[in-house]
Amino acid sequence: MNRKATALDVAKLAGVSRSAVSLVLNGRGDGNVAKESQDRIRQAAKELKYSPNAIALSLRNQRSRVIGILSDEVVVSPFDGNIIGGADDIARSRGFVTVVMDTERDTARDASAIETLLDRQVDGLMYVTVGLKPIEIPQGMLRVPSVLANCYDEQPQPQLHHVIPDEVTGGREATEHLLQWGHRDIALLAGSEDSPAAPLRVQGYREAHTLAGVPVREERVFMAGWDIDAGYHGAMKLLDDVSPADRPTAIMCANDRLAVGVALAAARLGLSVPRDLSIMGYDDEARIADTMVPALTTMALPLREIGRAAMTTLLDTIEGGEGTTAARTMETMVPCRLVVRESTGPAPR
Repeated sequence: MNRKATALDVAKLAGVSRSAVSLVLNGRGDGNVAKESQDRIRQAAKELKYSPNAIALSLRNQRSRVIGILSDEVVVSPFDGNIIGGADDIARSRGFVTVVMDTERDTARDASAIETLLDRQVDGLMYVTVGLKPIEIPQGMLRVPSVLANCYDEQPQPQLHHVIPDEVTGGREATEHLLQWGHRDIALLAGSEDSPAAPLRVQGYREAHTLAGVPVREERVFMAGWDIDAGYHGAMKLLDDVSPADRPTAIMCANDRLAVGVALAAARLGLSVPRDLSIMGYDDEARIADTMVPALTTMALPLREIGRAAMTTLLDTIEGGEGTTAARTMETMVPCRLVVRESTGPAPR
């Protein structure tokens, strides 16, 4: 039977010290080991199929190297699982594992779920939500390093660092894309009033118009909801029995499902997208935005990036990196990304 590789074997193959191997494979290489040496160490570890002994490492550091993640429904949701995926990417790259619990939107279970994770001796906690929202922080999260992802403390003075999407800039850049195509009559199906994200996207829409010197037509902005049928009925109100001169040349939607409804309404009325009407989505929802006909131009929510940034902030705190910018502040805003496809084009003359 072949002998299992040791850290010393990796050090010899990479031409470095054993302590350098330990630093790099335990996620503390940056600032301590040259990048070229880090690359050699990782390559040597891969060739030798070496991985640190997690139990021994935990005993030495008095850490479990386990991060508890509590979600409201991310685990069972088709939309925001990428947040946990991004968090897990970072955790694994730094020698941690994650344990996830899902309350399925039952906030009464939050406190007991946190206690269950703390009983497992987790080194830190992350709270993840589907959709941007304020939360009441379970008090157990204040006993260990903790972070919020896609949500924030409902209290005026936040107790924990939160990582959220930059919704205002996303709404502004989505609108600017349409303005750059020459659209000056842009309707907005703005989602639901009970969503914290909706008014932020409306704010961005208004900012883009102000910067371009284009007045906002208030009757073109209304809360339509989030689902396909809401998009369909909202678009029919804007487009049906309206002359080409009086209908909007573009409709911006607060999510991609609304955009699907708008596309169905346009097809019902015989309007060509984007020749007669441009449609802008928001979210870049998998298996919807890129498979529509025509494929949907949309503003991608940075879900995986939110998870990665939140976990990085948390692990930096756990491992003594409180001096980083993220750790000194209480908020990280992650930019959304414009994804241009075929549903937007020049404004019709």
